[in-house]
Amino acid sequence: MGNTTIAAALGLAAARDGLRTVVAEVHRRTDVEHEVTAGGADHISIDPEDAMEEYLVDQLPVRALAELLVSSRAFTYLAAATPGMRELLTAGKLWELAQDRRRTPGAEPYDRVVVDAPATGHGVAVLAAPRTFAQAARVGPIARQGGIIDAMLSDPEQTAVVAVTTAEELPVNETLALRDALREQVGLDLALIVVNAVRPDRFTEAEAEALRSAGGAASRVALAAHEHARAQRSQLGRLRRGLRGEVPTLRVPYNPAGADLDTIADRLERVL
Repeated sequence: MGNTTIAAALGLAAARDGLRTVVAEVHRRTDVEHEVTAGGADHISIDPEDAMEEYLVDQLPVRALAELLVSSRAFTYLAAATPGMRELLTAGKLWELAQDRRRTPGAEPYDRVVVDAPATGHGVAVLAAPRTFAQAARVGPIARQGGIIDAMLSDPEQTAVVAVTTAEELPVNETLALRDALREQVGLDLALIVVNAVRPDRFTEAEAEALRSAGGAASRVALAAHEHARAQRSQLGRLRRGLRGEVPTLRVPYNPAGADLDTIADRLERVL
């Protein structure tokens, strides 16, 4: 259970509140759509090339010219080679989904756009791309539109970032680094951290010592679970100290039977 499950649960929570909701994934998965649509939200997988074509058709006065540019191998290579272009196109599509005037003919705006983002660095790059391009262009349509998109993505009243992690050393390090990167590059703070697969510790240290003395396969299994839970507690403490109490966290217990979207959605609604 990871980002996709939490994104689906957020979509479910919003849909249950009567909000027209879409869960947008920016990395292709084969099992995402079923999880999302089962909760009552729409689903979209964002392809930067499709986003570029949609943007050009909207901006250029002649559709045939837009289609010519998109079909041009040289133009496609140039766009793909431009640093940050894919992230900018992705951010632009996410912004477009929430607009009253949609580029897609006949499409309606969404009240809530939930983004199933990729790994930490790429997710920050998507959020930061509009500002980066706007500052680089300074004037012209790219600067103007980049500024408009950035104004929404960097506004905590309109955009909230939920980090999904586990209580392990590397993921905790990445979560703390994500917070710093968001502040520096986007001007946002984390709204919530969801810690997945937190295992309960059912033994006191005295009981664990008794298990060590008892020996046997069952005792070793129980001790391994105890050590895992203790290691998780240590990492949760490190995360808490790193956040200095400034970001709320939600612990989702480990469930060997798999994720329960309804239960997770209920818990998310209570903390958001």
